Amino acid sequence: MKNPYASTAPAEVRALIRAQKITGQTSGMCEGFAQANLIVLPYKYAYDFLLFAQRNPKSCPVLEVSEPGDRLLRRIAQTDIATDIPKYRIYENGVLAAEVTDASAYWREDLVSFLIGCSFSFEGELLEAGVSVRHIEQNRNVPMYLTNLPCDPAGALHGNLVVSMRPLPPEQIVRAVTATAAMPRVHGAPVHIGDPAQIGIADLAKPDFGEAVTVNPGETPVFWACGVTPQAVVMASKPTFAITHAPGHMLITDQRNVLLKD
Repeated sequence: MKNPYASTAPAEVRALIRAQKITGQTSGMCEGFAQANLIVLPYKYAYDFLLFAQRNPKSCPVLEVSEPGDRLLRRIAQTDIATDIPKYRIYENGVLAAEVTDASAYWREDLVSFLIGCSFSFEGELLEAGVSVRHIEQNRNVPMYLTNLPCDPAGALHGNLVVSMRPLPPEQIVRAVTATAAMPRVHGAPVHIGDPAQIGIADLAKPDFGEAVTVNPGETPVFWACGVTPQAVVMASKPTFAITHAPGHMLITDQRNVLLKD
């Protein structure tokens, strides 16, 4: 099922989000334009996160970094980062304290925003290559799972990799790998193909984030590094404060996906 906002301009969708007329997940919106994950941390953690992202580029490909205290982005989109995402999560000492549609009340002058590439950005490439994207077909949020794969730590930050999963028939896997490998700024090629237990996933029907999708007989689960990884890092590392997007509820940028290709 095609998203009703598939052909809408990003600025128009962001305006609807700002007005809280769109509060749901953003997969399939604004085809051809990149989407981005969000992690906002106090300045005292900013260098640690930059180093963490540099050491873990598959899960944390950075698209833009804000000035401290500045809510306005200017490169990937002309937008207010505190209002233009459908849903935010507020963490205090690593614990989820609130989920809100407007983060303005939580903003502080010491906060630094990091925008990270999202796998929703390569789904158009998958569809063009004739690869099925099950969560779009079923109008669901993509299933995401916490793995047993440790990220390379940096400073105060550590945690395990989160992956997104798309089940594919065997004849589509090579096309999926080729299409996504060309887009390293939005996670690139899969990190695992096949048995979920090998990366610590006990049950595909019980994702840690997002929604489960149908895996048909004969299909293989394919896993990509996911920009929800920083949320797992926040929960593991327990920084004093953080703001993130709610999983699947992304910033839709003005950056065209074609410009993210290697």
